[in-house]
Amino acid sequence: QVQLVESGGGLVQPGGSLRLSCVASGIAFTVYKLSWYRQAPGKQRDLVASISDGGATVYADSVKGRFAISRDAANKRVYLQMNNLKPEDTAVYYCNAAIFIQTYWGQGTQVTVSS
Repeated sequence: QVQLVESGGGLVQPGGSLRLSCVASGIAFTVYKLSWYRQAPGKQRDLVASISDGGATVYADSVKGRFAISRDAANKRVYLQMNNLKPEDTAVYYCNAAIFIQTYWGQGTQVTVSS
């Protein structure tokens, strides 16, 4: 059974930092592209960042220079380091693992940026 479990969300003030973590089980972790998406209330789910099996990264323009995605094959984890957070980063953040037509999602973790 495939499971992706996110953690690390919470309430943070503008300018603060959070580190999201997603642990995977039930998949051959090293061959999957891993991504973080986010969905704000009333909006569509959008890509935040992704990292390929080879380590190539892609970022949404809105988070470039502030967020960093990384993966730890030994522990089957993918991380999203989020710095200089802004109120517009408030959303539910989802972990995604994908290869060919297979795609799996975590349950999401809430990130709220507010003073």
